[in-house]
Amino acid sequence: MNTPEQNAPVHTAGAAEESRPSLSALLLDPSFWADWASVVGLVGLVIVFGIAQPVFLSIANLQALLLAAAILVVLSIGQTFVVATAGIDLSLAAAVMLGAIILGLVNAAGWGIFAACVLAVLATSAVGLLNGVLITAGKIPDFVVTLGTLSGITGLGLILSGGEPTMVGSTFLLKLASGSFGPFGYPVWVAIAAVIVAHVALYHTRFGVHLLATGGQVESAGALGIRTNRVKIAAYTISGFCAGIASVLLVARIGSAEPLINTSLLLNSVAAVVLGGVSLFGGRASILGPAIGALMLTALVNGLTLLSVSAFYQPLAVGAIVVLAALIMRYQK
Repeated sequence: MNTPEQNAPVHTAGAAEESRPSLSALLLDPSFWADWASVVGLVGLVIVFGIAQPVFLSIANLQALLLAAAILVVLSIGQTFVVATAGIDLSLAAAVMLGAIILGLVNAAGWGIFAACVLAVLATSAVGLLNGVLITAGKIPDFVVTLGTLSGITGLGLILSGGEPTMVGSTFLLKLASGSFGPFGYPVWVAIAAVIVAHVALYHTRFGVHLLATGGQVESAGALGIRTNRVKIAAYTISGFCAGIASVLLVARIGSAEPLINTSLLLNSVAAVVLGGVSLFGGRASILGPAIGALMLTALVNGLTLLSVSAFYQPLAVGAIVVLAALIMRYQK
């Protein structure tokens, strides 16, 4: 006769087997797609485009794809910190433009490329700081503040540049744009470093805990002694800092400071955050998810270009994916 001890392991294993969801149930669970939308989407695009256009999987194209995604990855990280507090930064693309213009003007004034890069990053960080102070001290909604700074910074950039692009000839920027270390170009390594630092800050520091607590329930976080206003200001400053890094990479890539806002940078940064499973209501965030989301969006545009699909249809495809991801997020656990 079996003792209860002998029967217990069999009973436990059976219970565990019954509680484990089947593959079909997992695929039909909307929360699974909410958590893994960017990964599944990226893998799906690689398979589809790899079959439709084998050049997509060539080493040269994959390296070009990663270089193109580096700027968006950095911007999506900055946007992630803001969205984690239940906010949004609409001034991101304008900050990139301002950083590029300041970089070009300071370099043209003979201050040197390193001073120009530092001042560009400081200027965009100041924009983020301004956003955070206006939102917290002024008690103004983030949408209104960042929409206002979007317009104001655009005007400031046009005034400073006179509406004319500034050529930036620099050996350092040329090497940054075209040089590589190992299998990846320098911009890709910058993006990887940004992902690692942001991941550590979000998950392994007190600031990260306070950030998610502030986004989850600001009143409760304040009751626990968290200085929520400082956390929000820091989040917007980080977003501005990331915009500055992106402006340096952008100038290095195109060789000039253009006084034009690339609105796709803003829209795609938000799209990458949504695809990465970051809650638009705050309190839930990741860094790797938005980074993969940025890769997915870049792969989508790259694949459609290789398939000779008109550029007019590309924003339509991106918009459809983002709306679908937002619908799936309703079921996020």
